[in-house]
Amino acid sequence: MELHVLNHPLVEHKLTVLRDKNTPSSTFRELVSELVMLEAYEATRNLSVVSTPIETPVAPTLGKKLAAPRPLIVPVLRAGLGMLDGMTRLIPTAEVGFLGMKRDEEHPTQQVTYANRLPDDLTGRQCFLIDPMLATGGTLVAATHYLAERGAKDVTAINIIAAPEGIKFVEEHIDPSIDFKVVVCAVDEKLDDKCYIVPGLGDAGDRLYGVID
Repeated sequence: MELHVLNHPLVEHKLTVLRDKNTPSSTFRELVSELVMLEAYEATRNLSVVSTPIETPVAPTLGKKLAAPRPLIVPVLRAGLGMLDGMTRLIPTAEVGFLGMKRDEEHPTQQVTYANRLPDDLTGRQCFLIDPMLATGGTLVAATHYLAERGAKDVTAINIIAAPEGIKFVEEHIDPSIDFKVVVCAVDEKLDDKCYIVPGLGDAGDRLYGVID
């Protein structure tokens, strides 16, 4: 597993405002989108490209375009949807799949899959899993293996914040045959007794979309 933690003044500034409990949902959503674009720039560094001949207004030249098959962006519902706009702004030609997973509250590292809208065959696809929080790591491992079962061998997770316990769990449980990378804005202090990240930013889904009873 390759872990990349962004180190940039803009990321630190935006993350500070994002964490503030007084930041309204409208600003929170915009900041998530902006942070994801900054993360995506790093996460897409190794996208496959092909040489393409073009003509500029001055002369013919050889450029590069994204190779087929197109990258696949997979938000983990529901909080991952808040990151989708930032990703598609940067990679507008990417395809989008959806994966609904939720944590089993009695067994925090185990997941329940309740929705799936993905291609059956992901062979050769570069996949990007987006979810704001890497807390226990259970969702990320389950989602990555879910993609791998369909043939994906190149998976990059983009999370805004992570807990050390979650990173450790992923390192210990991810299938080593997968070319797996994680990009985060920050690694926080710890998980609390309810498996929430400390200091964290609260429930990302609730702050993006409001509380659903």
